[in-house]
Amino acid sequence: MNQHLDTTFGHSSTGLATRNRVLRNTYWLLALSMIPTVLGAWLGVQLHFSLFAGSPMIGFVLFLAIAFGFFYAIEKTKNSGLGVAVLLGFTFFMGLMLSRLIEFTLGFSNGAGLIMTAFGGTAIIFGGMATIVTVSKRDFSGLGKFLFAGVLVILVASLANVFLHLPALQLTISVVAIAIFSAYILFDVQQVVNGGETNYISATLAIYLDVYNVFVNLLSILGILGGNRD
Repeated sequence: MNQHLDTTFGHSSTGLATRNRVLRNTYWLLALSMIPTVLGAWLGVQLHFSLFAGSPMIGFVLFLAIAFGFFYAIEKTKNSGLGVAVLLGFTFFMGLMLSRLIEFTLGFSNGAGLIMTAFGGTAIIFGGMATIVTVSKRDFSGLGKFLFAGVLVILVASLANVFLHLPALQLTISVVAIAIFSAYILFDVQQVVNGGETNYISATLAIYLDVYNVFVNLLSILGILGGNRD
């Protein structure tokens, strides 16, 4: 019996150590991924980069093709050091995609302040959601299907607004997106904490996309409501 208890305790301790290691590595890689994102955004602003400058539809399809190409490559290399490099390459690309919004926001006299506010707000949301996962015993795994459906709705509405250019629709999309991706932070962090996700590269990709989308939509809201052209 003692041997059985020792074995059970040993497996439990090993599992906890593994989850803690995955979570720690995920947070480190998430922090590291911000560097190529910033570099990509800076370069994109300098080059006035935009996939949507010509045809919005072609740009949208091209973006999806490149993004899903990266997803496929990350999935294939996630168990090796190459996976880290591919992930960082993806975050650089996402920085490039962010540059159009950054450049637009910098056109406001208070643009730099809006960007810093969005960054701070995103950090607060991420810290709050991660803390809730840590201290709460609630199971958030049931949110997955509802959140995925919400993302599909956002994608369709966003694609429509590429052509409609309606500020009110963009504001609504951004508010809903912040709620959905904040909840996704709960879901994805808990996947690591509970051992549902054991690969830190996959975990980082999921949480990075959550944080990225919270930031983008928060900055959009700040630009719509608080942008000053004077």
